[in-house]
Amino acid sequence: MSDYAIRVCDVSKMYKLYSRNRDRIVDAFGLSKTPRYREHYALHGLSFDVKRGETVGIIGTNGAGKSTILKIITGVLNATSGDVEIDGRISALLELGAGFNQEYTGIENVYLNGTMMGFTREEIDKKMDDILSFADIGDFVYQPVKTYSSGMFVRLAFAVAINIDPEILIVDEALSVGDVFFQNKCYKKFEDFKKLGKTILFVSHDLGSISKYCDRVVLLDHGKKLSEGSPKDMINIYKKLMTGTAVEDALAVVGENDVDDIVNASKSSSKSKVEDVPREPVSITDNSGIPWKNNFAINPDLNEYGNKQAEIVDFAVVDDDGLLTNSIVKNAYFTIKSKIHFNEDVKNPIFTYTFRNVKGVDITGTNTMYEKEYVELAKAGEEYVASFTQKMNLQGGEYLLSISCTGYDDKGELVAYHRLYDLLNITVVSDKNTVGFYDMNSKVKVEKVN
Repeated sequence: MSDYAIRVCDVSKMYKLYSRNRDRIVDAFGLSKTPRYREHYALHGLSFDVKRGETVGIIGTNGAGKSTILKIITGVLNATSGDVEIDGRISALLELGAGFNQEYTGIENVYLNGTMMGFTREEIDKKMDDILSFADIGDFVYQPVKTYSSGMFVRLAFAVAINIDPEILIVDEALSVGDVFFQNKCYKKFEDFKKLGKTILFVSHDLGSISKYCDRVVLLDHGKKLSEGSPKDMINIYKKLMTGTAVEDALAVVGENDVDDIVNASKSSSKSKVEDVPREPVSITDNSGIPWKNNFAINPDLNEYGNKQAEIVDFAVVDDDGLLTNSIVKNAYFTIKSKIHFNEDVKNPIFTYTFRNVKGVDITGTNTMYEKEYVELAKAGEEYVASFTQKMNLQGGEYLLSISCTGYDDKGELVAYHRLYDLLNITVVSDKNTVGFYDMNSKVKVEKVN
């Protein structure tokens, strides 16, 4: 038996792109001596190995080729060139339910999908109780799939794929299906696979899951392997690419000064020592001269208002390495910056930030008045930069950041000079979440007393 479960050797995938439908027909029937198409390579000379019992993650921006290589490995697509070697029986979580027949009942589709994966009816029978228990859709398993809600459909498809005992599990963004309770079951099952020493190839945009589960990560960019290594190093390079950093610059510094408690669950413990020394704002490493805000995707439904006596002209979120990024590692220090231009004289301006959850509930925030950092008078034409540096104690997940410049007029009435509500999404990357919005970073000790 080989030490490798998956070997990808110089794989390329080329698609023919046609400007017009008639060009496609002409080309199909060989009616033209010159090609009528443009070549587009979704993958170009990609090679990597996955050892038996290893969990390997694949990350990259949209269009990097992540899903394409998984489909080639599982046989859904054929490579244009190159070879893929598989040693073991595969179960794939790609497009859930893609092989389901809408006219068949749930039970019939279980047998259909199991057979397509290479299992005998006897093997499926042994797993049937586990599949039905995991899906938990009751008597609907005896009804045609076309009568299912989308949630029921996904639950059954996931249950079939995850409960038929494979040697290799292929996962493509499929661990966050159904309601929160079903998601919890999915993650537990995934962890069981790791404990059993199964080989796992895992694609996700969820950097917390990549950090927590993966032993090694392959980073793709425009169909090519950019780098591979530890989750910590690959996530740092990926974050730089997300901010528009050139590939060469992203690869030049892997991250020698990263915080010690960056999530890498296979290598570190959740009991890492937490440093509580106050920090000064970190200098931004981007010296391109372009506005900070150009490195971020701004909410298209941004709520913006104010009288513009003072105007927010630039903003940034900066991690502990000085990188402009909206992905912050839990327990790491980070800085929120806003640059304000004053169009008129303003007495005692107040600079603020607030975090909301995706349901619109204010979670936390502060301002320069609370922090006793005062500017008595900002004159017309002047610019100020407000920097808020703190440790990220929020639980892993998605949040919305709002910033503003406000103040009080001579009558004591609150004035909004410029507010940007729900400006950016902030992803908190974590391998350990506790109850509620915050982690108290408890130091836990359990002792046997008798």
